[in-house]
Amino acid sequence: MKHFAFLIAAMTLIGSCSSGPDELTLLVGTYTTGNSYGIYSCKFSLQTGELVLLDSTAADNPSFLTVAAGKSTVYAVHESGPASAVSAYAPGGENGGLQRLWRIENPGSDPCHVAADPAGAYVVTADYSSGTVTFYGMEGNGIVQQYAFTGSGPDERRQRSSHVHCVVFSPDGEHLFATDLGADRIYVFNKDSADIPLLKDTVDLESGSGPRHLVFNNSGNRAYLINELSGMVSVFEHDKGKLKQIQSIEADTCKARGSAHIALSGDGRFLYVSTRLQGDGLVIFSVDPAYGMLTKAGYQPTGSHPRHFLITPDDHWVLVACKNENHIEIYSRDVTSGLLRDTGKRMRLEQPVCIGAL
Repeated sequence: MKHFAFLIAAMTLIGSCSSGPDELTLLVGTYTTGNSYGIYSCKFSLQTGELVLLDSTAADNPSFLTVAAGKSTVYAVHESGPASAVSAYAPGGENGGLQRLWRIENPGSDPCHVAADPAGAYVVTADYSSGTVTFYGMEGNGIVQQYAFTGSGPDERRQRSSHVHCVVFSPDGEHLFATDLGADRIYVFNKDSADIPLLKDTVDLESGSGPRHLVFNNSGNRAYLINELSGMVSVFEHDKGKLKQIQSIEADTCKARGSAHIALSGDGRFLYVSTRLQGDGLVIFSVDPAYGMLTKAGYQPTGSHPRHFLITPDDHWVLVACKNENHIEIYSRDVTSGLLRDTGKRMRLEQPVCIGAL
């Protein structure tokens, strides 16, 4: 009842639910171990920075969401141990809600990241606890391939076995990269045909680094990796699936071993990294336009446990999902300096852990 009372109160503020050119429809994934309901739809004003709740969709632990290019289909993982699943949803509710299209149970233990093939052939998940990468038919026609990995690292608590944490396609869609936090590796899959990509290469990283999230620049010739345990950002040259490290620079100066998300501004001039557990906030780097290497440009403190954040397509706003604060924080962004300003605006939501745009 608390959830529905809060939802109705929020909806009375919005008036019309239609989105215009100055508005974004956002989706927020949450952990549902407390009172959270699942996936929340929100409206964000690119003019005022106001974020308003629209609707919600029941889902268990939808900890990461992605939208298929050109299809508007939303894919979500359900990070629930042996009861895990992956689901597909179609936007369609009057207030921005979702309609479930299909669900596949137990793809792998604790899927925590999902990506959609740009060519529309399959969906793939990174399964943290089972150390697997799992491919599904995009129309919900079952698991079509699964790769299981083994390995470990020097951290006896966090690296006893493989823990695949993210799956990312190169911008041209020809290669898939999977990070293994437990074994300090990146797995590279090549898309040699219309079938499932084949594992072609393994990139070994510094022992104990704990690779978490990877992002490419728009042209695809540079890749940036945040290592959760070492707190370092690794910069790579990329060419046809081959990664060559050219820089390593510290993000987590507190050495709290909790670095989380990484993202580039739309113009590619700045890189942002969230750090947790101590000194929580966003670290800001400027990007050399010629060589892609990083220089620290600033730091923005945030609320507790900024697990994920979203830079809006116009580059003027950054929304931060602060899991332990049970709210989303809104920052305005200076497109020239890359620095952030806390607007003081907050939207209450229990255990937000992912923000995506439709």
